[in-house]
Amino acid sequence: MKRKIYPALLDALMNARPEAKCDAVSALWGALESGEVFDREAPDAHEIEDAGRPARPELVEPAALRSRGVGNREGHAAMIHAICHIEFSAINLALDAAWRFRDMPDAFLADWLHVAADEARHFGLLHAHLRSLGFEYGDFPAHAGLWDMARRTAGDVLIRMALVPRVLEARGLDATPSIMAKLRTIGDTDALAILDIVLMDEINHVAIGDRWFRHLCAQRGLDSESTFLRLFNEFEAPRLQPPINQQARIAAGFSEPELAKLAALRGPAGD
Repeated sequence: MKRKIYPALLDALMNARPEAKCDAVSALWGALESGEVFDREAPDAHEIEDAGRPARPELVEPAALRSRGVGNREGHAAMIHAICHIEFSAINLALDAAWRFRDMPDAFLADWLHVAADEARHFGLLHAHLRSLGFEYGDFPAHAGLWDMARRTAGDVLIRMALVPRVLEARGLDATPSIMAKLRTIGDTDALAILDIVLMDEINHVAIGDRWFRHLCAQRGLDSESTFLRLFNEFEAPRLQPPINQQARIAAGFSEPELAKLAALRGPAGD
């Protein structure tokens, strides 16, 4: 008898214990990768107000997060914690995409389960490094901006593909080189090695979202780049924050004219 995939995805999504969530995701991806065929019969997905997460970190508004330098032990750990939190949130975003959008092909489910497994691996590497600095995930406050966008885009897979991979994850492509530069100044070679892995994987994740976004636009007879710009403005998505990692964004599917239009936009920055 084939295993029902959607209850298993929901169990992983709602699991509040980080290590257990990561183990569940890795096991599901390993089963799929080894050739297991899942039963995809299920009723429509329901609304989820909040995915599974531990009681800590305390979630605050982005503006309430204090900027810290990496020149002291606490600031160094706070930066690693912030990236750790992004990766944990990204596990839930990828799981939700795989679980929620049930009319999409098998390849869509496989892609987002693969992304979830990558994010779980990233979280594990970063959490281990955070512990080596004497801190735990949850020791610093964080924000819920990533999951908030998941809730806002739950009704349409095209909008989700536009605004989560092509906006939120793409912002990570821009931010990672400057984070790495800061960590290089304090000689954190372990973190740099992890972020090398994360950056290469995240280019692929944005490319997956880009590919499905363009596929959905073609299905609906929409021009992908004008549709993206419309949704970007309609949802008041976070604006690009220079410096832009143009090489990584182009590798992930953006065009140079599209990036020029995005860079020229002015308005609410989003954070």
